[in-house]
Amino acid sequence: MKTMKSLTAVLCALALLGGVSVARATAEADDAKTITGEGKCAKYDLKETDACQTVIQIKEGDKTITYYVADNDVAKAFHKQVCQKPAKVTATGTAKTVNGKQQLTVTKIELAK
Repeated sequence: MKTMKSLTAVLCALALLGGVSVARATAEADDAKTITGEGKCAKYDLKETDACQTVIQIKEGDKTITYYVADNDVAKAFHKQVCQKPAKVTATGTAKTVNGKQQLTVTKIELAK
């Protein structure tokens, strides 16, 4: 009987932890967003950085929001598309504020159609 109670307690704990993991994964997926705007180079077009970095500027009403694309393999592979000439792009990723600026960690980025 004692073994059965222990087993039940362990199973309940595992179920609870599994539920927390599922909730966390769902919350992270909910943070993903897709934006479409003008992709540019922060170094050459905006003259804000010493190194190349993709930025995406979107319009919300009369306000322009600039997303700085975080440096990862997806961003590096795409950057040549906007380094010398701005282009309309669509990007999917997670956004957060870093040092007062919007940062987008992309999982997908492509020229908009």
